[in-house]
Amino acid sequence: MLRGLIAGVAIIAAGALVSGYIILLSGLIPANADATPGWIETWIAGTSLNATLVREAPKGPNPVATTDKNLIDGIDLYAQHCAICHGTETGIASESPVAKGLYPKPPQLATDGVEDDSEGVSFWKIKHGIRWTGMPSWKASLTDQQIWTLALFLKHMDKLPLAAQEAWQKVKN
Repeated sequence: MLRGLIAGVAIIAAGALVSGYIILLSGLIPANADATPGWIETWIAGTSLNATLVREAPKGPNPVATTDKNLIDGIDLYAQHCAICHGTETGIASESPVAKGLYPKPPQLATDGVEDDSEGVSFWKIKHGIRWTGMPSWKASLTDQQIWTLALFLKHMDKLPLAAQEAWQKVKN
């Protein structure tokens, strides 16, 4: 009886794998960047990202102090590396042609915001990127200090002091 149960489970598993492979080969799972993702794809990607962030994102405080200079340095880094995809202080109104063509669409941070994310989460996302999106890993291009400075700006982008707010309003993509 146990042998029959194990054989049945093995046959069902093999059938599921073969069916999945046939579906992949048939082209029924879209690979185009302008397709809407299925619920399974969305769930798998979101669950994997959340679990990775819980496990790997730094938990401690940002080593970069919250000063006007550091916030403005973060804004300058954002303007150079991030605005093309994540927009400017006008949010969705500043979405670039690059951002419009990416899948999934990158969040327009002034509209969608990341201020609720911990700076460690923002640091991890910037440093390592996010697989299956247009978010690249910046660890080969930016130092940890620069990445923490960007994370500092992102955490405070909705409540900047006057000098930093003026710098933020000047960012173009």
